[in-house]
This record gives sequence, C-alpha cells and structure tokens, in this order.
Amino acid sequence: MNPRLPFLREKTAKLTTSPGVYLMKNEKKTIIYVGKAKNLKNRVTSYFRVSADHTPKVASMVASVYDYDFIVTDSEYEALVLECSLIKQYQPKYNILLKDDKGYHYIFISDEPFPRFSVQQNKEKKGTYLGPYMSGFVAKEAVKEVNKVFRLPTCQKSFPASFHRGRPCLNYHLQQCMGLCRGNISQKAYQEIIQQAIAYLKNGSTASVQQMQQEMEAAAERLDFERAAILRDRMKAIAKAGETQKILDSDIKEADVLAVSESGGKQCISLLLYRNRRLFDKQTYLFSQVEPTAGLLASFIGQYYDQAEKIPSDLLLPIPLENMELMQKMLSERAGHRVRLSVPQRGTAAHILQLSKHNANETLALQMSRTGKEIQALEELKQVLGLPATPEWIEAYDISNLAATSMVAGMVVFQKGKPAKKAYKRFSLEQMPGQDDYACMQQVLRRRLLHLVKQDGDAGFCKTPDLILLDGGQGHVHAVQTVLEELQLHIPLYGMVKDQKHRTRAIAKDGGEITVSRTSAAFHFLTQVQDEVHRYAITYMRSHHKKTSYALELTQVKGIGEKKAQALLVQFKTKEQLKAASAEELAKAAGVSQAVGEALYTFIQQEM
Repeated sequence: MNPRLPFLREKTAKLTTSPGVYLMKNEKKTIIYVGKAKNLKNRVTSYFRVSADHTPKVASMVASVYDYDFIVTDSEYEALVLECSLIKQYQPKYNILLKDDKGYHYIFISDEPFPRFSVQQNKEKKGTYLGPYMSGFVAKEAVKEVNKVFRLPTCQKSFPASFHRGRPCLNYHLQQCMGLCRGNISQKAYQEIIQQAIAYLKNGSTASVQQMQQEMEAAAERLDFERAAILRDRMKAIAKAGETQKILDSDIKEADVLAVSESGGKQCISLLLYRNRRLFDKQTYLFSQVEPTAGLLASFIGQYYDQAEKIPSDLLLPIPLENMELMQKMLSERAGHRVRLSVPQRGTAAHILQLSKHNANETLALQMSRTGKEIQALEELKQVLGLPATPEWIEAYDISNLAATSMVAGMVVFQKGKPAKKAYKRFSLEQMPGQDDYACMQQVLRRRLLHLVKQDGDAGFCKTPDLILLDGGQGHVHAVQTVLEELQLHIPLYGMVKDQKHRTRAIAKDGGEITVSRTSAAFHFLTQVQDEVHRYAITYMRSHHKKTSYALELTQVKGIGEKKAQALLVQFKTKEQLKAASAEELAKAAGVSQAVGEALYTFIQQEM
C-alpha cells in the first residue's frame, strides 16, 4: 500500500470540481500518468479511496504516486485536447503510448524500358515509389492484384532481351499474362499500361473503370475492336478482383476501421485504412497491459490522430466511446473537415469492422502462440455473457450416473481456449436419495470450492476460475448459486442447455436464458466444452461402475467386506490384474489371513 495515501486523500478532499487534467507524479517528481476529468475532485478521489477495486495496472500506478498536479480548464473538451498534448509531451509510463518501431513498405515501379511492380522496404533503387505502407501484406496484395488485373509479367525474364526467346509460359495460356516475351507489344503501349496500373493503385477501381469505359467506347467508335476488347477484359478483371478480395470496396470511400482484441493480459489494436474505396494499409499495435476497451480506444485515437498526416472523414469503431461528440469535435478541428465516429451494426461497414477484428485476433494469436479462433471465441463469450474480462480459466461440470448407482461427476478445464487435461478432476459422489442432479451438482461444487476458500489441495483447486459452466439449465445454476453465496464467492456461473437431440442450444443463467448465434465462434467453443465434459464424466462413470460391480462380487467371499473389496481394487485396478495376483498378494492387499486369501483367490479364478 502507498504510505502517501493519507496525504493524497487529504489533498484531494480540497480539489475543485471543475473539468481539467491531472498529472500523477512519483517520488522523483516524474510524471507517470496524465488523465482528463469532467469533475477533477470525483475522478482523482476514485484513485485514492479506501476500498478501491483497481485493475493491476492502475493499482501499480497508484502505489507509485507520491504527489499530483492538475490544470483546470473551461470545458471537458479543452481537457480532452490538453490531455492528448501532455501525453505526447511527457510520454508517461502508465499511459497508452504509441511507438513507431515498424519499417515502411513501398510499391516500387522499376526504372527500365519495360517496368515491373514489386515491394521494397527502402528507396535505394532508382525508380518510382508509391506509399509508404505500414503493412507489407497490404503492399504485396496490391502488387499482386495490379499484376493480375493488367496481366503484367511476373517471370524472371529480362525485356527486351528475352523477346522471341522460347515459348510463352503457362501464365500466358491461362490469360494471366499479356505475353510480353513474344515481342508483340511496343514499349510505348506497355508504358501506357503501366501508367494505367499506377493510376489504378493511386485512384482506386471506380475512377479507373470510368476512364477505361470512356476509352473502350471511343475505341469502339473508331472500330478498334481489339483495343475495346482488351479494355473490356480489364474492367471484368477489376470487377472480379473486387468480388474475391477485400483490397477494394465500392461502399467505403474513405475510413479508418479500428478493432481491439484481448488475451492473456495483452491487447492489440488493428487499424485498417480505406482510401479511394480500397484497403490502402493495415497497422497493428500491441499493448502489454489490459485497459478497458473504450478507454484504450479513446487514448489511442487521441495520440494517433495527433500525429497522423491525414484524418479520414469516417472512423468505424467496435463500441461507443464515453466522449464521442467531444472526440469528433477535436478530430474535425485537427483535420480541417468534418470527422464522424460511428459503430456500424450491419452492412458493409460492419463486415469490414469484423475484418479488422479478425486481423487483431490473428496478430495477438501469433504473440500468444494461439489461434485467432480461440481468441475470438473467448472475446465473443465475454461479450455475450457480459463478463468483466476475457475468461482465461474456465471450469465445466457434468453429472453422470447409471440409475441411482455409480454416481460421479467430471470437471474439465479450458485454459486460454484449449483443454488443460492435467487440470481435469473426477468426483465420486456420496450416495444421494434418488437421482437428484441438483443436489449432486451442489455437492461437487461445494467440495471443489472449499479447496479454493481454504487454499488447500493441488494448484488447480487453489485457482479461482474466471467462469464456471454447468451441463444443465436454470435449475442447476440456481442450485449452485446458493453454494457460491454460502462461501461468499463471486464467480460468473452459467449453464449449458441442450436441445432434444442432445446438442448445445443456449446458455442458462439464474433467471433466464441467453441465445448464442450458432454461427459464432463462441457457440462452437461452448459446444466443444459441453461435449468434452460429457465425454469425461461418462467415461469415468463407466469405469467407476465396473469397479463397483467387481467390489460387490468380491464381498461374496466370507471375510471380505466393502472396505476390503475397495482396498483390493485400489491395488489391482482391473479384473485382469486381480486374476494375475497370487493368494499371498491378495491377502496382503486386503489385510486378511492367508486362509481368506486362498478363498479369495479361488473365487476370483472360478467365479469372476
């Protein structure tokens, strides 16, 4: 705990309620955090209150605060603008900071009689450069697309030296290359094609198609049908590229598309830049400490667009921000034109937002040695269930029995979206009055959670789950909720409801059900969890039932009761092992006399 808290609380009690900016400082008077507030007193007080429930990052910052300063402003908007300026000036340790440590990529058009398109990371060669692009992937895809649309040569041949040397390659016969090697295209005609390709990259498909349409009509009027056919095929190729790739899109003229992914204590922001109705660039930013999504986006936007060369007219966001109107005003003033922030729910904009999310998931997955689908599933689950954080440790429970006998339960664990089989647990239930699934589930969860409360048992039992899932409906959830309340535990608890065909149908909570889209990654993940916990529980039940049957058989031998029979099955786990044991080994395991051991041996060999 910070020993300066009494001083800081006393100082904050006298703070103004006006809007402004506060600057947290450490013992060396270094600014470690800058924040804005609509009401300075309320905001700063929230850091130093007695029962503050901070995130790990904020808790670490508060522990380092020695003193703070503040600047009063006339409005919340002025505080927002000042906050962005001070973060840029001081680069505080606990603020989200953007570091430009990526290399730039350029589309390079070589300086030769018959130029080629390629991607370069510097400007060392002589030629024409388009860009820069932060993403090498986008630059490479753009080159790939322009080569395909204009049927430019991609081979290693040198022109004009390779004219008329050998037959055209397969790409020519597949109509993916103009066949420059045949020597039938003049340098002037080829240069015209290159200029059209450059215009296509700069201006997008719409302007290029309009120009080609005009040229095609003019060629047809001149009766130059060969030229008109070439232009027609080129327009078809552009249309086809638009259908199969997300490099261009006719519905989005100019926008930046932001999405956030979170996993394992890290976050990633993906930024797709659309210019002239085409995907111009992609940027990703990784952060090692988790912030609330809205706060992360607000801080990112404030810093990123303070140094951006151009701010587009539209920013597409995954969730609303606290100060959307103020943010729009600030960005509009910086841009010199109206900037709109929106959260698309449907249509092309929502589809492109999902594409940005997919990029964030995949980037973070590479960092975490996971798959993008696993990250997406857990994030969707967080949203659907309204969880405070992405669930990293999930426990699922299922009861399995054969009539009222062999009642057992299985607990499976999914850690970061993957089965953690070493953490699985099996429970042999005490005899219950009839088949009472609710009472059984209560018994299992009480036994498991008592280990958590007492912090005894193995490491898995001492870990607090981020989410508990039960194979069952509202009744199961309500029954176990009473156990959580009894032990004063606050753990998200839901049931996995099945349909008549024993397939996952919905999520149950205490008081209702939540429908999960069958096409979502979260639904497929829940189905996987439900299938796995059912498999694990029923496998244990069958094994347990066999052992129970063996034990009942052994009690037919005089001198062997239930406890001695169980002791035998602990030592000899299968019928085969029992039959292979000698009379002496059986007597020793059961703790009986040699005579009883002999009788036991005879019974096993003859009757079992």
